[in-house]
Amino acid sequence: MASREEIMAKVEALIGPFNNKGVELKDDTTFAGDLEWDSLTVMDFVAAVEDEFDIIITMNMQAEIENVGQLADAVAKLMEQ
Repeated sequence: MASREEIMAKVEALIGPFNNKGVELKDDTTFAGDLEWDSLTVMDFVAAVEDEFDIIITMNMQAEIENVGQLADAVAKLMEQ
C-alpha cells in the first residue's frame, strides 16, 4: 500500500507533461482553474492515472475531484478496495 506522500509524488510526476503553464503543484491546485485544463486534457490525464495505479476512476468520482489533493485521496481510497 502506497502512502499519501508516495501517491502525491506519482500524481505530480503524471501532471508534469500536462503542466504547460509550469504551475507549482500543491494540494489545493485545481485542474480547471490553476492548470487551465480542457476536458480532453482531463480525460488523457485520468487515463494516465488509471494506468499508473491500476484503478478505475468513475465519471461520478471525476466530477467531484477538483484539485490535486482530492485526486490523491481518491487514488488512495480506490487502492484500498
